[in-house]
Amino acid sequence: MSDKMTVGVIFGGRSGEHEISLMSATSVVDALDPAKYDIIQIGITHDGRWLSGPAALPAFKQGQVEDLEPVAIFAEPGRDGLYRGVDGLELSLLHKLDVVFPVLHGTFGEDGTLQGMLEMAEIAYVGAGVLASSIAMDKGVFKTLMREHHIPVVDFIILNSIYVERDIDECIRRAEALAEYPLFTKPANMGSSVGVSKAKDRKELEQGLRLAAKYDRRLLVERGVDAREIEVSVLGNEEPEASITGEIVPGDEFYSYEAKYIDDTSELFIPAPIDEETSEEIRRLAVEAFKAIDGAGMARADFLLERDTNRIFMNELNTIPGFTKISMYPKLWDASGLDYPALMDRLIELALERRAQCDQLVRRYGTGE
Repeated sequence: MSDKMTVGVIFGGRSGEHEISLMSATSVVDALDPAKYDIIQIGITHDGRWLSGPAALPAFKQGQVEDLEPVAIFAEPGRDGLYRGVDGLELSLLHKLDVVFPVLHGTFGEDGTLQGMLEMAEIAYVGAGVLASSIAMDKGVFKTLMREHHIPVVDFIILNSIYVERDIDECIRRAEALAEYPLFTKPANMGSSVGVSKAKDRKELEQGLRLAAKYDRRLLVERGVDAREIEVSVLGNEEPEASITGEIVPGDEFYSYEAKYIDDTSELFIPAPIDEETSEEIRRLAVEAFKAIDGAGMARADFLLERDTNRIFMNELNTIPGFTKISMYPKLWDASGLDYPALMDRLIELALERRAQCDQLVRRYGTGE
């Protein structure tokens, strides 16, 4: 019997961020200490099939998953493991899982759906719970909540994709009433800048709305701000801490998908070259936003720092931030004195702490059970 903890790393998924997930998962698997953990690689295909194997991650990256084993996790307490298919629907235990590390960006992974299944199964998992995941994923709901907590956000409106198809002129009218150009259009429930556009005129606005509508039924239109992009990493459960701040100088007009993951023209500055007072306020707001959504484990907080006024705007919280070799979340903690392997250990500790807390809750009223 091994004394090592078994960690299931889940990656891929039914999302436009599938490929980014594979990149992040590679870094996570590499950083987990094999002397401490038995790592079980679990991939989810674009069409939702769960597959596993010792080299599942390389197989997903190569697009050659035919030889992987179909697997499943039961949303049922007491069956806290990964099961293999036998003779159709009959299943047998393949691996007991001590903790799951979801590295699924976007829908069906970062939005509370996977977290809900793991809660029902009573399996410990890294990161935010159902509520925090759902709130942070929907940019419109998140920004509304930030306003309620007096955390400044850029002016925005929410549109439904069905009206982009039915009456694009009315959608454009509402967007133009928000502010002067430039305007940003975004899917409300997507990350990694997938489907995000910057519109300088009406033609580009229509194109941006139609693009965002391909990825989500809820669309966000925001006032454009001439701003610096400042990020901070948050770590913890009830008593979260913020890392030092970092600044991203995009190689593109904004921090687009290409600027994040494809080209090498964007620059990262750690620590961010801003004054101490501004840095401390951003760190404070990051922790406040994390607490406001009932965050857990980790989140990367993204801010806009307006150039002319030095005003701070909360942009978003990413509850499963990128973990690629160039991603800000681990880089900021490394610069704060917590290296990548130690960060993985801490995230797993936090997951187990949260599960232990939930296991103490009474599930039957009046019985004490």
